[in-house]
Amino acid sequence: MKKLKNILRLGRKELWSLARDPAMIFLILFVFTASIYTAATALPETLHNAAIAIVDEDQSPLSSRIAAAFYPPEFTPPAMITLAEMDAGMDSGNYTFVLNIPPGFQRDVLAGRTPELQLNVDATRMTQAFSGNAYIQQIAMGEIDVFVKRHQGVQAMPVELVLRARFNPNLEKSWLGGVAEIINSVAMLSIILTGAALIREREHGTIEHLLVMPVTPGEIMISKIWAMSLVVLAATTLSMHTVIRGLLHVPIEGSIPLFLLGAALCLYSMTSLGIYMATLARSMPQFGLLLILTLLPMNLLSGGVTPRESMPELVQNLMLLAPTTHFVELGQAILFRGAGLDVVWKPFLALTLIGTVLFVMALRRFRRTIGQMA
Repeated sequence: MKKLKNILRLGRKELWSLARDPAMIFLILFVFTASIYTAATALPETLHNAAIAIVDEDQSPLSSRIAAAFYPPEFTPPAMITLAEMDAGMDSGNYTFVLNIPPGFQRDVLAGRTPELQLNVDATRMTQAFSGNAYIQQIAMGEIDVFVKRHQGVQAMPVELVLRARFNPNLEKSWLGGVAEIINSVAMLSIILTGAALIREREHGTIEHLLVMPVTPGEIMISKIWAMSLVVLAATTLSMHTVIRGLLHVPIEGSIPLFLLGAALCLYSMTSLGIYMATLARSMPQFGLLLILTLLPMNLLSGGVTPRESMPELVQNLMLLAPTTHFVELGQAILFRGAGLDVVWKPFLALTLIGTVLFVMALRRFRRTIGQMA
């Protein structure tokens, strides 16, 4: 009971120290609100409101059908321009795509000839240019195919392929972006808060006070872990309800308490890692450099942005040692697919084992270096 009281009192001290740090408070609020919203709604690879213009020299039902196939949210309503206005509009940056339909296009299509459509692309807008190019070709060819079959009375095929997108039927990228960012935020802040708390003790000289108190290094370390984990869990819960569900309207299929339990296990691992890194760094700038070298690869290779299956096998195997890999797996399974504990018990177990190893490593390092911090 005495050890428990020490841990609770030291943890309460950490919360008071954090409350008096306006920079950290602002960072927590920003990361779990504005950062998540902007990451979800401003994905650069998403084709959203791409500016398109159409030069319709054919003025036929087929050309009108093609022009009507482009609409928000992928494209802005097409601007109908003349051939003389095309180059000027591209040079001024008014249009990312200009589709030129030549005269006699419908006649040549129905006659079985091979007419050509000209698609002009502003390649300086690289992300939209790559994705929009293929998308426009697919739309135009689809409209031409349907028009020809109806005009010639071609009998429909006896088998029709129907595509169904599960868990995200409208393929809203903001759903994936918001959840992926909240997972990354949990990992990032857990390291920053615990590491900064330990370095703050050294810079303010309060580590000397702790050394003369009847507390053990384990009690000091556990107090920092539970206090900072509580802050991150509270911010995560608030963000799930206000940003993910409220602003982004992401439907949560699974149990939020189960997800928070997985987040707590991830925090157990990441806060231990944060303390270990803080014992290696001599100052906050050094800690920041270690954070970049550690956190960026973990977030980029954990599977939240790019599927792990597309990575080299060596990278896939190495990333099994990272807590973020298993947190991404259980987070997506619970929040998107409504998975229960019977499905996600493996990443739960992996987080528990990784967290225990990191905790033991951090505690040993902390015991060896706590005297040097004073």
